[in-house]
Amino acid sequence: MRKMNWVKKVVTQIILFIVGLYVIIPIWGAIRLAFDGSLKSRPIEFRLFPEVFSLKPLLATLDRPYQSVDFSVLLRNSMIVSLGAALIALVLGASLAYAFARYRFPGKKPALFLLLLAAMLPPVAFMTPLYIVLSILHLRTTLLGLTLVYATFALPFCIWNMRAGFQSVSKELEEAAFLDGANSLLTFWYISLPLALPAITIAGLLSFLMGYSEFAMGWLFVSKADTVTLAMSIYAMVQTGNAQPWSILASMFIIMSIPIVLVFVILQNTLLDRMLFTTQKSGN
Repeated sequence: MRKMNWVKKVVTQIILFIVGLYVIIPIWGAIRLAFDGSLKSRPIEFRLFPEVFSLKPLLATLDRPYQSVDFSVLLRNSMIVSLGAALIALVLGASLAYAFARYRFPGKKPALFLLLLAAMLPPVAFMTPLYIVLSILHLRTTLLGLTLVYATFALPFCIWNMRAGFQSVSKELEEAAFLDGANSLLTFWYISLPLALPAITIAGLLSFLMGYSEFAMGWLFVSKADTVTLAMSIYAMVQTGNAQPWSILASMFIIMSIPIVLVFVILQNTLLDRMLFTTQKSGN
């Protein structure tokens, strides 16, 4: 039995080591390219360290990496679109999720099924109706229109995820608040919402990532370089082939990853609370 436990630990460590290499090697490769000043197009050989260490690719990225558009404009557009989509999806999704978790009304089950179906459909299925609606509203080529597009993609998942969070809140706590004189709005704001915060955080985080990293569908709703996001600019730079040094692309990748890392660092305690709660609930 001891020998089996020892073998199991060794195998587990080997698997984790391989997974770690699978994650770390691409990141290290991007870092190496970002500080390699010798690249004129794409790399032609594998290296662990830059051939010529230079900060020029990084500085060029912070200047005007895409069609003479300032990096600050690209970052601003990405933040507006991703944060706006997350906010809209959370505000609308929280109210709908709470209604689905606590109230009974006609058509509840069919509505949940339709939301699940919408979450499973590929985003391209929404392109035509969104294109028509936003064109009628004269919002198709604006950042607000792009924000609404990403919020539409994220809303079904947010509703399902937050519904589970609200269902995990004990009804006895809400009933106690009712007995103390609180109405439905106060009970939702002061009791249900704080206790479901881990599920809400996960929904908001995934909504943010969806708006921050998506680029393929967004081109349909962008007509000017001033409304392009960071993810779209990276895609456009890749499509130019050898016209752009890969050191610029790697620098853009690293800089673009910083906001995501900061968001995870800020929300790590809430995410860990959600994971611990899920583990304890499944164990019970």
